[in-house]
Amino acid sequence: MKVWITGSNGQLGWELQRTAPSNLTVVATDVDAIDITSRQHIDAWMVKHEPAVIINAAAYTAVDKAEDQAESATAVNRDGVAQLAQGAQGNGTRLIHVSTDFIFDGKQHRPYQPDDRPNPLGVYGASKWAGEQAVREVLGDTALIIRTAWVYSAHGHNFVKTILRLARERDELGIVADQVGTPTWANGLAKAIWRFVERPELTGTYHWTDAGVASWYDFAVAIQEEAQALGLIDRTIPIRPLQTHEYPTPAKRPAYGVLEKSATWHALGIEYPVQWRAALREMLRGLKTL
Repeated sequence: MKVWITGSNGQLGWELQRTAPSNLTVVATDVDAIDITSRQHIDAWMVKHEPAVIINAAAYTAVDKAEDQAESATAVNRDGVAQLAQGAQGNGTRLIHVSTDFIFDGKQHRPYQPDDRPNPLGVYGASKWAGEQAVREVLGDTALIIRTAWVYSAHGHNFVKTILRLARERDELGIVADQVGTPTWANGLAKAIWRFVERPELTGTYHWTDAGVASWYDFAVAIQEEAQALGLIDRTIPIRPLQTHEYPTPAKRPAYGVLEKSATWHALGIEYPVQWRAALREMLRGLKTL
């Protein structure tokens, strides 16, 4: 079976290629190889490669920049997704689309179920929700949408690597403590997606993050502690909890973005999901060897 991965240079795309089962044929592209907003490009690619599955890991993810670049964010996160869905429909191809917790407003205080009402706070979340709607409009219940949150990896730019850099450069840090969610190692997300690939009967909307709950402050403290234990940094610096209003950003972020994953774990037969701090530790071990 041939699988086409879009967004190959991103964190998830990189991990999908590293974790791909050996019995599958994988073709991976990024924007330099194919423009997913172009139906002509997609149709030509589909005819040439005839993938059985598309995993759409391509996205405009610059949350703050999206506030000033709404057209660019929407072109990728809505229009590109719509083109992929139409290409999949026209070729009998299964589409697995990756979305985000940012489609929710973060105003409730229990984990978000897949069928909870979306209410994005900014351009990024709105564009991702529009992408989900485009998938459902074209493919109905045959598509698979996987929402995730707070993704990081040894590859690319992310919160974990930023904290490691700042811990070496600064004498103290202030990190927001009143925004809560769950960190997600892209490696674990990629492995979950491959399990979905092997289960064609699974359709609809699912949530995936690592297990547990943390604030950005909790996450930063854990990064520093785990990194020092592994010898990635040689000192610790004070990390001060901040309120959101003390660290204003162009885009509003959900105060609570925890996703309910029990249905996903049940569907994939996962009895003991990995806790986010254990996943962080494993990622940092791998980063040390790169």
